[in-house]
Amino acid sequence: MIDPLKLSPAQKRLVGGSLAKLLRSRIAYHHSGLSYATRAGVIEPLAKAGQLRVVVATMGLAAGINFSLRSVALAGDSYKRDGAEHPLRPDEILQMFGRAGRRGIDEVGYVIVTNNGVRLVDAHACHLRRNGMVDWGALLSLMDAAAAEGKHPFQAAVKVQQRLFTVRPIPLGIEFSLAHPHTPCGLATDSERSRLSRSKYREFLNSRGEWEPLRKTEFRPAKEVLVFPEKARNPGGDNLSETSCLRPLLSDPKAMEALGFGSPKKVGEIDGRPVYGRTVRLAEKIRAHRLRLMRWTRRAAGWQNSVVGLRSWEKRILPTLRAALRKRGMRLLKIHRGPSGLYGVISLEDASVASTVDRYGAALWRPPIRESIQPDCARCPLLEKCRELPKRAGAAALWRRLGLVDADGTPTRRGKIVSFFAQSHGLAIAAALEDASYPLDELVYDLANLDAGFRFSREDDRWGGRLAMACRNLYGRLSVPGYLEHGLPPDYGSGAAEIVASIHRDPSSKYLWITDWTGPGDIDRLIIEWRSLLRRAAHSPELNWDRWRAFQELARQILHETESPTLTELPPLEFHQKKRIEHRLLPTGR
Repeated sequence: MIDPLKLSPAQKRLVGGSLAKLLRSRIAYHHSGLSYATRAGVIEPLAKAGQLRVVVATMGLAAGINFSLRSVALAGDSYKRDGAEHPLRPDEILQMFGRAGRRGIDEVGYVIVTNNGVRLVDAHACHLRRNGMVDWGALLSLMDAAAAEGKHPFQAAVKVQQRLFTVRPIPLGIEFSLAHPHTPCGLATDSERSRLSRSKYREFLNSRGEWEPLRKTEFRPAKEVLVFPEKARNPGGDNLSETSCLRPLLSDPKAMEALGFGSPKKVGEIDGRPVYGRTVRLAEKIRAHRLRLMRWTRRAAGWQNSVVGLRSWEKRILPTLRAALRKRGMRLLKIHRGPSGLYGVISLEDASVASTVDRYGAALWRPPIRESIQPDCARCPLLEKCRELPKRAGAAALWRRLGLVDADGTPTRRGKIVSFFAQSHGLAIAAALEDASYPLDELVYDLANLDAGFRFSREDDRWGGRLAMACRNLYGRLSVPGYLEHGLPPDYGSGAAEIVASIHRDPSSKYLWITDWTGPGDIDRLIIEWRSLLRRAAHSPELNWDRWRAFQELARQILHETESPTLTELPPLEFHQKKRIEHRLLPTGR
């Protein structure tokens, strides 16, 4: 071995035996699964000092650490994240190739071309721009402060949003409504006004020739239901105000044809108008004393066999059939014996019919219907402008839908909790706190799942757990880019809560969770992110809510009981490790 690298005892303890052997040959690997002490305390300082000949690393080494490498090779043209394969972007290629020959440190650098097709010509800087997302937490906090000062919360949010530097303004979806507050509809967001102005308003013609809003159908006895003549039920124009032609449903043979099977049959008269029932076939005659029951007859009578004798028909089946028809509001008036079978005449007077009941209590069967403009929009001069507004819900409409603000924009208790945290964390914490059956001593550990992603779920359901259930119960399956994915925080992943609970009870149990998929660096990062959420909760403003106070106190208690895995005292480089070696080669890739 030429010029072996000597490590101090402290460095050997940090990296372990396997990596120490590689470092002796001036070879190392670097990835996020390594502990913070291994990466920041040994590998990165040695690489910056020029003590390593070869380092095999993931993309993380190319960002955030200012050091130079003589040569760079990319072993792959893609990387895996959250279970999906992602091709290297041009700016990522530039960042990694840029480690070869750092300005001010080296005079020359080399890019080693491999057979994966990635070349220096593929590397270029990306165009920076705002991502177009609205910072919910910051704006809700500002709106809460504005409401406390007696100002209009929505106006305060729009004023701040318009002052942000951006080529393309990012609206909140309330700008037009704030500029035109006095409208018949009184809606506070632009998307609500847009949808209302575009929606169709359905009306029906009532019993007195007036158009009124269409209502849900109700079931009424057929003898109480009225019907328009056929021409009115299928209108060709708007001259439908004549309602003197309304007649009982049972007196209209055309309407009766649409009710059930069989054919209309006159069964009586009411006030000089005929009353119709139904003539239906009950059974077919196959021999002198044998009948084959129709399917509907067998079902109504609850009879299994299709062929019966006349005696069974008269003694057993017919009484059961009459009783079954009575339950449906129908009466079997009489039975005709024809050459081919039995026919029954049924009265439908008490049968339930789906009808529309108008404001005067009249039940109408299939009344004329028309579509028109919403009443509020019809008398509003802003109708055409509202129709030009985007239908997509802006941030303000989403806040209303999620219950984060009141109608005037004042943040609710849920909205205040969201403002205390970054991104989607507040949405999940608010959902859990509002579930009174959710124990707080479980919630403080479940917070670790909010940023866990795929790292700790392995083969289990990533979207499982009590916290996921609380979010789904409150937000349903709503998706909002950056905040909710099918009702859950986008980076949610189960399995992390068990690890932090175990380490909180016994810090030495950390090494029991190290596997081929989960390294000590992954667990360190998990603890750091979990503690960050606990600190955020502990130092958030107070709320007049006992459950929030108890949650804050529990977060403070756990913070006192657990330490950050980030070491502040790392071993310094030895004197002989600070002298740069002559030849260095650093291939980076996956």
